[in-house]
Amino acid sequence: MEEIYGKFFKEQFDEAGKLKSVSIECTDDFNFSYDILDEIAKNYPDDLALIWCDDYNNEKKITFKQMSEMSNRVANFFISQGIKYGDFVLVILKRNFEYWYVLNALCKIGAVAIPATHMLSSMDLKYRIEFANVKSIVFTNQQDLPQRISSVLSEIENDVKLFSVRGSVLGSVDIFKEIEKYPKTLERIKTNVEDKMLCYFTSGTTGLPKLVQHSFSYPLAHIVTAKYWQKAFKRGIHLTVSDTGWGKAAWGKIYGQWAVGATVMVYDYDKFYPDKMLDVIEKYNVTTFCAPPTVYRFFIKEGVINRNISSVVHVTTAGEALNPEIIRQFKEITGLEIMAGFGQTETTALLFNDVETKDKVGSIGKVSPIYDVILVDEDGNEVGANKEGEICIKLKENEPIVGLFIGYYNDDMANEYVLRDGLYHTGDVAFYDEDGFFWYVGRKDDIIKSSGYRIGPFEVESVLIEHPAVLECGVVGVFDEVRGQLVKANVVLTKDFKPSEELSKELKDFVKKKTAPYKYPRIIEFMDALPKTISGKIKRNVLRNEHNKFFFKESLHIKNKK
Repeated sequence: MEEIYGKFFKEQFDEAGKLKSVSIECTDDFNFSYDILDEIAKNYPDDLALIWCDDYNNEKKITFKQMSEMSNRVANFFISQGIKYGDFVLVILKRNFEYWYVLNALCKIGAVAIPATHMLSSMDLKYRIEFANVKSIVFTNQQDLPQRISSVLSEIENDVKLFSVRGSVLGSVDIFKEIEKYPKTLERIKTNVEDKMLCYFTSGTTGLPKLVQHSFSYPLAHIVTAKYWQKAFKRGIHLTVSDTGWGKAAWGKIYGQWAVGATVMVYDYDKFYPDKMLDVIEKYNVTTFCAPPTVYRFFIKEGVINRNISSVVHVTTAGEALNPEIIRQFKEITGLEIMAGFGQTETTALLFNDVETKDKVGSIGKVSPIYDVILVDEDGNEVGANKEGEICIKLKENEPIVGLFIGYYNDDMANEYVLRDGLYHTGDVAFYDEDGFFWYVGRKDDIIKSSGYRIGPFEVESVLIEHPAVLECGVVGVFDEVRGQLVKANVVLTKDFKPSEELSKELKDFVKKKTAPYKYPRIIEFMDALPKTISGKIKRNVLRNEHNKFFFKESLHIKNKK
């Protein structure tokens, strides 16, 4: 596949054959769906682009030739329906295989896809449609999604066209009942590499979601993601666990994987069950696998030890930091070391492990050759090894960085805040060691300051997760009149343990023995589940706020009593 992507993506290696740097040189009209997908279809027409299955014994295998032709048919259909260059189109297709036809069709037209999860509430949908002035919605007729869309459209003034898959509802046009009427060839439509191609709403953990804009050059940066971090390879089968509504789908379910010639494996499930995911890995001989930390935790707790996943040669994780104990246990069972990476919806992989990380278990890796990453203190000064700082990307003067977003849509204040002083500020804190490996500390807003000490929640969580009683935990700093903040652990127990004062003390002592005593959680609350965003990230702000609200309410009650 190098002969196809190599026109735009140049790699330089050192004398030992290790990747040293990457340069990405786009033509003014570079378009992934024409220049990568269609070219692969011409040169390797019968290679599989996609293998899709669901929980109901349905299966579909789609070649690159079929993918190219179907995306052309859908593009021709969209053009006939008035979808134009630059139009915002909300795409809510779960993990339906039709998503890949639709996404490439929109890319070929130059319309801007905004993938979104089917789990959005009516309020979430209303905000997104109005904020982005969405012109069309492509959605799946599954669960109660059509009803939620209908309730929103009755409340807003936008004139929105509706297109559905798997059955027509709400007066929508079922795309794939119409598709055979449209030609499987398409005359190339000129697009501009600097224009926006793909947008994602952030998960909105601290405020209203922002709309992240990526240009047509963005897919090329994911060649590094796929080839050097996920180790996807020609005719290998890669499975990334992600809803298509999340930025992680762009990382692991299309761009980089297809560019290197890998087949994308799609498991279209309604509810995650570890055993069913392992069934898919076994049945389809998945070769490379990427999943959020929660999946690996469940694999450990729920039985990967009894499964044959010998086809898998490389595994990766991102989304949240993964505790070293899970990495250790997974390697002990499978022989595979989970290679962590770090990035954001606004970027591709900024940091990742691409080699054996012996003695570096728990690191989020080294800097991607695409980016110039530094750490800065609260005054914006660069810090050296073994000192905590905010992860930042150095910007280039008058030159975009391929892979980095082109700004938040219609939000000058947010753009000015994150793109300042010649840097893109991620808001995440880490440190790096003498060998250049980075270690995650936490979100800048989540760092706990207690009695003059700075404590990263992740380091406390990493110890707690080692205890057999702990399935999940979220550590936050809560208000204290004496220390400023106290470390509080919100703990979800495994099925064999029950909440008790004795267990609470045991967990506190466990942390004291494993790390510096000042880091142990002075408060432990047992919970049935942790509050999470619809993308699965722990809402630490909710954990903090709920505790602090209760604290101040109780304090006021006591004072009034006196």
